[in-house]
Amino acid sequence: MMLTDIQFAAMSPLLLVSATIVVVMLAIACKRHHQGNATLSVIGLNLALIACGAMIYVAQPAMTVTPLLVVDGYALFYMALILVATLATATLSHAYLEGFKGEKEEMYLLLCLSALGGLTLACAQHFASLFIGLELLSIPLYAMIAYPVKSRRPLEGGLKYLVLSAVASAFLLFGIALIYSQVGSLSFADVGGYFAAGGSRIGMLGGALLLIGLGFKLSLVPFHLWTPDVYEGAPAPVASYLATASKTAVFAVLMRYFVEAGGYYQASLVQVLSWLAFASIVVGNLLAVRQNNVKRMLAYSSIAHFGYCMVALIAGGPLAVEAVGAYLLTYVVTSLGAFGVVTLSSSPMGERDADVIYDYRGLFWRRPYLASILTAMLLSLAGIPLTAGFIGKFYVITTGVDAHLWWLLGAVVVGSAIGLYYYLRLMISLFLLDPSKHRFSAPLDWAQRTGGIMTLLAMLLMLALGIFPQPFIHLLQVSTLIPAG
Repeated sequence: MMLTDIQFAAMSPLLLVSATIVVVMLAIACKRHHQGNATLSVIGLNLALIACGAMIYVAQPAMTVTPLLVVDGYALFYMALILVATLATATLSHAYLEGFKGEKEEMYLLLCLSALGGLTLACAQHFASLFIGLELLSIPLYAMIAYPVKSRRPLEGGLKYLVLSAVASAFLLFGIALIYSQVGSLSFADVGGYFAAGGSRIGMLGGALLLIGLGFKLSLVPFHLWTPDVYEGAPAPVASYLATASKTAVFAVLMRYFVEAGGYYQASLVQVLSWLAFASIVVGNLLAVRQNNVKRMLAYSSIAHFGYCMVALIAGGPLAVEAVGAYLLTYVVTSLGAFGVVTLSSSPMGERDADVIYDYRGLFWRRPYLASILTAMLLSLAGIPLTAGFIGKFYVITTGVDAHLWWLLGAVVVGSAIGLYYYLRLMISLFLLDPSKHRFSAPLDWAQRTGGIMTLLAMLLMLALGIFPQPFIHLLQVSTLIPAG
């Protein structure tokens, strides 16, 4: 089929990222230069982000580009969010890899490839584009996690993610095949019509297998066992990408499928998702309490946070899509800041990242700015007022009250109280005196690096979201999704 100029314009973010991938690949082939290749990647990602912003500003109407992809306000919002997280990861990777003795340039190529998969997921309205986007998102991550190939923990984390992700993809693909055998179509809307008419046992089994695959990618309980090991083994910038852009893309396509396929009318699906949300909140928070490793703690914390997000999805109603968008926006900004501090405190030259709580003991007395940023981000993750995290939690609780999900709201409240304990535990460590003047191997000139500037901007954006959220709320309202039926 022939694409019109308007459809090409709607596809411009994906086309710009694709062009960036080609340019970076050619640049690596011609001449290896860390600064140059990182700059080319950042320029291309910024152009794609500007294209998203321009289309949101002019209120681009929903545009179907082939039966596989749709570009509407919802897709543009999540594409912009994924691009912001990718840009942050690129700047953090530049700071992190500066002293790395191996080849650095392929990290940016892999990052752009994975981002293209995330953008595809944000636009997907068909199981074919869902699977292609999910695999394009995941496959580069196998190499990104194991990028410091001479270290044991990254290789172990990359291998675990490779094996378990392949198993999850097999479940997902088999579920799609079963659904197709019953519906005869892979469009979300057609699948929704089939289930609205009653469905069948084979169709329900296919839906369950599909849910297992997506549950793994979101690390919902009981599909979460890979998360702490992979986060711990991955380089700090890659862990930040896993926690933000990767999961946001998967949740965006899950939300679109749930809305367009009429998931709210499937009582059994809603009940299963409710138990997954409850288990994720409780298990994620309880296991985070026991961690002395910061990256493992943030991994279990992310399991709980996506449990909170699931509550908003399950609640439905007019605020559901807006609440999910608000929570993911605040979570992404906050997590980028928290992992940014971990990255700027770490170095690939050491045996491990600065990921043990003791590594941060007395950080305030050595690097007060970094300690202040991490403190603000932990307060936001805990949902303290005047931070972005409070706005996200407020949205979730509001949608839960509207839907009378009292038992899930009880889990949110209890989980938040438990979360406050382990966030405060790390926070207190930042201000304790360290008699040994413990220093990690990272350089002290973090503020002169683009990663340091990005982390500072993340903190300022987090505070802006918490203190004056109205512009962001307006953006979320523009980027809504119309429920089926």
